[in-house]
Amino acid sequence: MSHHKVELKEVSFSYADGHQALDNVSFLLGHGESVGIVGANGAGKSTLLSVLTGIQFPQKGTVRVGDLPVNKKTLPEVRRSVGLVFQEPDDQLFMTSVYDDVAFGPRNYRLDEEEVDRRVMEALEEVGITHLKDRPPYKLSGGEKRLAAIAAVISMKPDILIMDEPTASLDPRARRKIMNILKGFSHTKIITSHDLDMIMDMCTRTIVLKQGKIAADGNTGEILSNEKLMEECGLEIPLALQNCPVCRSSKAI
Repeated sequence: MSHHKVELKEVSFSYADGHQALDNVSFLLGHGESVGIVGANGAGKSTLLSVLTGIQFPQKGTVRVGDLPVNKKTLPEVRRSVGLVFQEPDDQLFMTSVYDDVAFGPRNYRLDEEEVDRRVMEALEEVGITHLKDRPPYKLSGGEKRLAAIAAVISMKPDILIMDEPTASLDPRARRKIMNILKGFSHTKIITSHDLDMIMDMCTRTIVLKQGKIAADGNTGEILSNEKLMEECGLEIPLALQNCPVCRSSKAI
């Protein structure tokens, strides 16, 4: 199913101040992959998400979603396939009720109101917040806002789900709930996060960015357990591995 595919070829992007955020980045993601994008602050993660979703366009290279190049002409169709959940839910929730926020995307597709209602209720039920549908978003907790933002994206039925720091600032219970919801999304997932334990649990493949370049791309367990690589990229191995007696014994060898 090619419409679930994401491909970057030799993508570079620089900001107006001359800072090069992405430097010759290339990778191909296939249908159903769950991929983590990790790196220290300033490594290029947010810029990568921006070019993947057409918020910004690279000065060099190409981005493709499915069979479509990502450009101004194709953006409406690309955004039917790609759903982006922002790091800050307040950037995504702006209507007077949770229901209307979740309905915003389907209504933009000019679907009839019966279909809009069906999608909204299905999305709210999937994330477990049907009881919040009439609440104003500003009265929700941080975890509830994150769930509402996910529902707003799910209601558009994307083939590819992109999450920017989905567990940031959440308590353990809310974090676990978000992870369970993401595990239930069977299509392609791209997740950026500093929560490397979550990446290890959620993603079979991980791409590590360092100063706008790909420093590593491969099996999540192998990459995140590579202490030398993690140190070189300004990261630490996940806490679960730091406490692992096998890993400690391998370090001592």
